[in-house]
Amino acid sequence: MDSKSDFSLLNLTIVGLGLIGGSLAKAIRKKTNIGRLWAVDVDENVLKLANDEGIIDEYFTEPEIPLSESDIIIFCTYPGKTVEIIKSNTDKFKAGSVVTDTSGIKSSIVKEIQSVMRDDVEFVGGHPMAGKENRGYEFSHENIFDNAEYILTPDENSSGRSIEILSELMKTVGFKKVVLMTPESHDKRIAFTSQLPHIIACALMNNRNVESDLGCIGGSFRDVTRVADINSDLWCELIYENKSNILDELDNFILDMNKICDTLRMNNVDGLKSMMKDSSLRRKEMNK
Repeated sequence: MDSKSDFSLLNLTIVGLGLIGGSLAKAIRKKTNIGRLWAVDVDENVLKLANDEGIIDEYFTEPEIPLSESDIIIFCTYPGKTVEIIKSNTDKFKAGSVVTDTSGIKSSIVKEIQSVMRDDVEFVGGHPMAGKENRGYEFSHENIFDNAEYILTPDENSSGRSIEILSELMKTVGFKKVVLMTPESHDKRIAFTSQLPHIIACALMNNRNVESDLGCIGGSFRDVTRVADINSDLWCELIYENKSNILDELDNFILDMNKICDTLRMNNVDGLKSMMKDSSLRRKEMNK
């Protein structure tokens, strides 16, 4: 790109106008000078709403037309659906276009898409480390990505041009940093930092104590269970696609919990205090 923040000559399509897709559309519309912004979704009511709000220039319920005229395509659909749409439309993409996604798993989706992607079209996996518990376009907002990280997972098929275009776009819409890593590294890391916390929150809310009239709920319980308000269809797909890494992290977590149990059983007050001090220091470091 001649001017890193100039997108005026590019057309962009977002496939899937839910929370993430809607938020990207709003951020792109309000923070960039994109040429044309189009959206594809099965829900025509959502598309009409976004169009009436002036967020998108045109909308489609089928992807063929916008894919053939777009320089950048961002898939904000479930992982399996993203693969399905791309496989069904490999001949529709504009030559030279850059395709990305926003799903929370990368290894399997990158492998499947690269196996069918044309040589004159580039796919680079992506994952915005931001969102809300709510789902749907009605909860989307242009600022939910502000100061968050965006992960790109280029592979041997990715060029510097595609990485530059996507990096500049994501920084322009509000992400503070774009991080590059392999699809395999992403899935291993995300199993711990994202998927494990969701599973822990789910386990807490399914605890038998919650079946009764649970009183004495403080901020700590609300904070740690916030992500239990979950899109079960999406998260089951993400978890099963990354099952091996998640099982490793669950085994590690169980070992850590057993260490705390052993410390309590042995009345090791100093040991418990040391664990808590270490966790406090690490949490403070994370905020820097």
